[in-house]
Amino acid sequence: MDSLVLSQNTMNLLDDKKAAGIISIDVSRITTLTDYFIICTGTSDRHRKSLADDVQELMENEKVKMLSKEGYRTANWILLDYGYIVVNIFSGEAREKYDLERLWSDGALSDLRNTKKTEERK
Repeated sequence: MDSLVLSQNTMNLLDDKKAAGIISIDVSRITTLTDYFIICTGTSDRHRKSLADDVQELMENEKVKMLSKEGYRTANWILLDYGYIVVNIFSGEAREKYDLERLWSDGALSDLRNTKKTEERK
């Protein structure tokens, strides 16, 4: 599956599961680490773990192998690395502290509203 489509599907899943502040940053032109960083905020430890579980299920269904999983036990910042896509699920405090949007500001930022508008035009 194309990394852009997988990124959009992941963002839609996170939206369905009530994640907040969902954005995607296309960093494919500025780093070889990944194509997309997906960032969102969960409301509680349980919510963040549930979001991570749902993303894992989506990726398993799409036959996308996880390369790394960090932070699940503490659930303050859960990172799921799928190679072309890295999903970051934050608590509100951790998201403010690490401010990945600023760190990767050279990338092309899109939020869920822009993604859904693009899908509707297809």
